[in-house]
Amino acid sequence: MEFTVVQGDIAREEADALVNAAGTSLRMGSGVAGALRRAANGPINEAAMAEGPIDLGDVAVTDAYDLDAEYVIHAAAMPHYGDGRATEESIREATRNALETADDSGCESIVVPVLGTGAAGFDLAEGARFVCEEIARYEPTGLNAVRVIAYSDSEYETVREVADRVRSA
Repeated sequence: MEFTVVQGDIAREEADALVNAAGTSLRMGSGVAGALRRAANGPINEAAMAEGPIDLGDVAVTDAYDLDAEYVIHAAAMPHYGDGRATEESIREATRNALETADDSGCESIVVPVLGTGAAGFDLAEGARFVCEEIARYEPTGLNAVRVIAYSDSEYETVREVADRVRSA
């Protein structure tokens, strides 16, 4: 499955599903979660927390409210309490579960941030490699448009370079 890398604010993206970089409690605080929470203009944080807590690597689905999507898939790539760092396994599992959940929900398009980086503390280039490798390995049934999103110029350049290496491998 082909995927693209885009730069921007995930809360302004249009897709069937947007992926939230969540912790296991599903509380929507800062970063990607904060951007989605603010733009949703609805009780998305309460809806997400009602689905949690979830296990590391698992996902939960909520309505997208005022976001330009049908669903928000909350992918828990980091623990919420104690050691808040993501791992390779949690990033890979959360990515895989987000893709499968979108596919099972009838989604054709999805936007995925580089899970486990930022507040979760994982190195951006390594995290991007894990996310991109899981997307490249995934065999969809209906999902056909996957965009990996990065916010800043420097993040975008890093993620784009990593994605190019994964696609050419």
